Amino acid sequence: MSDSSEQNRALTEEETQAIVAQFDRESNTRKFTGIPDMIIKGLLLSFAAFVFWVTLIGNLDERVRRSAFVGILVFIGFLLYPVRKGTIKRINYIPWYDITLGSLGAMAFFYYVINYKAIVEKAILIQPFDIAMGIMGIIILAELCRRVVGLPILVVAGSFIIYAFIHGLSYGTPLYNVIRRIVHQLFYTTEGIIGTPIGVCSTFIVIFIFLASFLEKSGIGAYFIDLANSVAGFTSGGPAKVAVIASAMEGLISGSSVANTVGSGSVTIPMMKKTGYKPEFAAAVEASASTGGQIMPPILGAAAFLMAELTGIPYVVIAISAIFPAFLYFAGIFLTVHFEAKKLGLRGLSRADMPKLLPLLIKKGYLFLPILVLIGFMGIGFTPAYAACLGIIAAFIVSFFRKETRFSPSGLVDALTSGSRNTIGVAIACAIAGTIVGIVTLTGIGQQLIGGLVSIVNAPFLVYTGTSLFVALFFTMIACLILGMGVPTTANYVIMATITAPMVIRAGAEIGTTVPILAAHMFVFYFGILADITPPVALASYAGAAIAKSNPIKTAVTATRLAIAAFLVPYVFVFSPALVLVDATPLKVIQLVLSTLIGMFGLATGFEGYMVRKMPILWRLLAIGGGLLLVHPSTLTDIIGIGLISAVTAVQLIGNKKA
Repeated sequence: MSDSSEQNRALTEEETQAIVAQFDRESNTRKFTGIPDMIIKGLLLSFAAFVFWVTLIGNLDERVRRSAFVGILVFIGFLLYPVRKGTIKRINYIPWYDITLGSLGAMAFFYYVINYKAIVEKAILIQPFDIAMGIMGIIILAELCRRVVGLPILVVAGSFIIYAFIHGLSYGTPLYNVIRRIVHQLFYTTEGIIGTPIGVCSTFIVIFIFLASFLEKSGIGAYFIDLANSVAGFTSGGPAKVAVIASAMEGLISGSSVANTVGSGSVTIPMMKKTGYKPEFAAAVEASASTGGQIMPPILGAAAFLMAELTGIPYVVIAISAIFPAFLYFAGIFLTVHFEAKKLGLRGLSRADMPKLLPLLIKKGYLFLPILVLIGFMGIGFTPAYAACLGIIAAFIVSFFRKETRFSPSGLVDALTSGSRNTIGVAIACAIAGTIVGIVTLTGIGQQLIGGLVSIVNAPFLVYTGTSLFVALFFTMIACLILGMGVPTTANYVIMATITAPMVIRAGAEIGTTVPILAAHMFVFYFGILADITPPVALASYAGAAIAKSNPIKTAVTATRLAIAAFLVPYVFVFSPALVLVDATPLKVIQLVLSTLIGMFGLATGFEGYMVRKMPILWRLLAIGGGLLLVHPSTLTDIIGIGLISAVTAVQLIGNKKA
């Protein structure tokens, strides 16, 4: 096999798993065989049984349930995750210190489970032994987070904890009292580790992780790629468009941009390279599209459940509100991919090699039934957790429709253990994110940060020019991109919602503009997600680069350029909340979607430098300017923006006709 053929082939399952483990720390686990493997699977199955019991039958106190949930995962986590990557090469090996750390960490959380009533009565006056158990639990949880999630979120959480110490000591409070107050807040209240993030994770997110595991085992991921091929594989630059469509559908079940990138990218990236796309571009297309999967309803990277809890808006409303922003995100990438293909003169794949859409829907369309069950039961009023449980049952039942998708006993065990394993990273990240929420509540630092932004918003020049809110949103966007680097989706959103969403709302209020809470939270969530493709820490881009064998930084820069048109969307729904269906009418929504699409069209052609022929720099700048003007919901800016883009389009068409 030639070198080029070797580089353009689809990856094997072993190669795919190796790349996921390299860039997604949650997949970097120890290997077991024989009896040790049976013991580990038994623990994971026991955790799955605990989850379904507390969801469907159990009636535990919320603090008990959350602490037990974290305690079990801490114990299992230290058995699965090594202190560093190199040690996973040894099979059936767990060092004594990891067993000890896991046991001590679990003991700290179960100490609260057993003694929670007495500890609640003590309130802030917890005793030295209580403090010691809390400190031990926090430190061991932080070490597990380092192994499973990585350092970025620990750096953020650690900075907040250090600030809490400085804040307490600055008032002359004795050190012991500061420690006691912080430990009580973080470990023994529902405003810390066992706060809202872990509460939502243990109630809703975990069930959806199990649902995704069952859907994945049913082969729906490969079906998504086949569907995308049947729709767009034969068009100009077809494989890249297949990547966009498949990643959008993958977002229905996946909450990880890295896993999504590697899952579909192992097939689509080699296809794109074979068609003629440069390695950096092929990897960037998959990374940017896969990252967008996290804003795809109904799951939204599992953050929709947290958003429902923090905003008080029903989950179903949030999922429906995300439909148009998600559509526009993928439309922006699709447009850029299309113009890149036209510029390079790339053709699609042979129609003869593409699966036919109708036979494909008839043959395997039943794989969508679990998703329809989920949406249907939530629509008639079932809680998301119960609807997801019914979706899991539906996934198991429909797998028997065809022999190749049928669940065997070992397949059922794999689905359950995979769901338990995939929960660890999300849960640990949520627990650590809870410490940030706890410190913000304890110290009031959030109000100080908001005050700093408000002072910028009220700058005379910005007020005079009417750009105050836009500047506030820009600074908030930068904060989201920085704070979201290397942080999982759910924890990412918790940080954004705690620190930056109130900034957006307050900044609007300062200039007399009401920013709806849903629009503010969607804005910060959206840009927190985009941190996965923007350098310097762009995990999805780096995973795609590993598959494409391309330069990681160039891939991240290209991915950011691909998604640049989609950067319009959050600004649009802050200035025009009707896009997220707040105070919306059908006519207003249609108008917004069309104007935003026109703006994306202008940005895509401007940045690509091609529409129907190569564009001179002046026309590129006019197209980009027209696209940016369509961000603001003003009749004047809309007219000017559409006029500029129309003029550039006319010049392109006339010039192409003459040529």
